Parts: sequence; C-alpha cells; structure tokens
Amino acid sequence: MKLGVICDGISRDLAHAVSVMNEFDLRFAELQYVGDKEVGDHSHSEITAMGRLLSDRGLQVSCLTRHVFNNLTSANTPGDRLHTEQMDALKRVMEMAHLLASPMVRIFTQKKETILWGSHGAEKWNVAKGAWKATLPLIAPAVELARAEGLKLVVETGNGTMVNSCYTARRLIDELDARDTLLVLWDPANACWCHELAFPDGYETIRDGYLGHIHIKDLVVDVPRSRLEIRRLGDGQLGHLLEPLARALRTDGYDGVISLESVYHPGNGDYEAGFRECITPFKQVFG
Repeated sequence: MKLGVICDGISRDLAHAVSVMNEFDLRFAELQYVGDKEVGDHSHSEITAMGRLLSDRGLQVSCLTRHVFNNLTSANTPGDRLHTEQMDALKRVMEMAHLLASPMVRIFTQKKETILWGSHGAEKWNVAKGAWKATLPLIAPAVELARAEGLKLVVETGNGTMVNSCYTARRLIDELDARDTLLVLWDPANACWCHELAFPDGYETIRDGYLGHIHIKDLVVDVPRSRLEIRRLGDGQLGHLLEPLARALRTDGYDGVISLESVYHPGNGDYEAGFRECITPFKQVFG
C-alpha cells in the first residue's frame, strides 16, 4: 500500500523530514506545517522550493492538511467574518495543491456539539437543536470550490469536531450529495473518543466509496477523565485492530495513502525518536 507520513511529526524542517522519509522508504509526504507556517500561508517561492525538494527526492505530496473550519462553531454562518477567513485560507491551500500536485486538501467541521439526534424525549431535552443542520451550509461552499478547482476534499474524523466518526462523515457526504468531491479522511484513533470501534464498525461504514485518506496513530482514551495518552503504535487500544484493518484494506484494493501521524514521543518530547519507534510496526502492518 501507499505509505507516507505527516512530515512535521518528524520535523518542521522539511529537508530533514524528507531525509528521514527516504531512510525508511516512505514515498508520500503529507504537509501541514513547514517551517514556521501552516500550509496556505507560504509564498510562491517557498512553495516552489518545497516542490523542488520533494521532486528531487522522488516524493509525492499526498494531502495538504490545514485546520480549515475547526475554529468555527454552529453559531457561525456562511459569509460571516470567520467563515470568510476560512474560505480564503482554503483557496490559498488549493492554489498550493495545484503547485505541488497534491490531489487532496483536508478540511474539518466546526466544533462539536455532543448530542445531535435523539428520540423519546431526547429530541426535546438533550439534542443541540439545529447544530447538525448548521453544518451543511458551512461546508457546502468548500465542496463547490473543490469541484471548480478539480480537487478532492477530505473531511477528517476529528476528536472535537462535528464530524468525529465514520458515521457522521458519511452522513455529511450523503446529505451534501458530494461523493464526487468530498471523501473521508479517516483517523480511527480520533474516533476512539466517541467510542466508534475502528474495525469492523468504522471501516464497514465507509468502505464502499467514501474513504479517501487515512491517518494512523495509537492511543488510550479516558473519556470520563478527559485524558488522552498517545502510545507507541501497536501498544494502545487500536493495536489489536490494525492487522485486520490492513487485511481488509488490501482485500478491498484501497489505493489511497496511509499516513503515519507521528505525534508520539517516548516521554522526553523527542518526536523524531517517537517516529523511529513507530515506523517499524507501521511498515510491518501496512507495508
């Protein structure tokens, strides 16, 4: 399968990150922060230099992953100041995507309201009324922009956003009638926060044409204590699910990229050391 990494999980120095990628024969670079800037904030000359560096090392860009829309709430509306700022940032990322031949651009949805649907009384007393309905017009302009630009959008299953599971991601895509343009960036670890079992439950929800890109990390969540611990890949609560998930992806002929999200460190803040601990199990499972 196509393996890569979110580069700033190794280093924001792209030249160094690329050198480490080549050391482990990872061919797909996902860009989020490069230097002191988030993607979408770089100059044309800086982007050109990135493209030359990646091309010279034989690497392709898999996705540009700016945090678009994740600072919105359900109180925001299309065309308000904050939504307009986010759409402008998305346009800049898409310009960068064309320059770097990135096929995909990531978006999020607005901040999470906990209970979106309910019955037998919950619909009156517990549901955040109108929150889900507010999501659709916030995301629809991004879908239309991507169609016009000939790019794919991937909406990430975030741990603090309205789309936080495969179920909500698929529902968003269906309600926007956007399967031609909007796909799921599945982060099964993030979805642990809402207790969605990654395999088989999560995968079965999106396997039939909804899955565009994957982030892999491992962790342990403690929702009652609002605590999250990143673990070495294979040592967290996803560990026993990674092998069957990889088998299913191979069986189904998944042709997207799987990015190691290198956010683990061994207790000393050294994220490159954490990457080096995780890359071997990552390649053993998905390689």
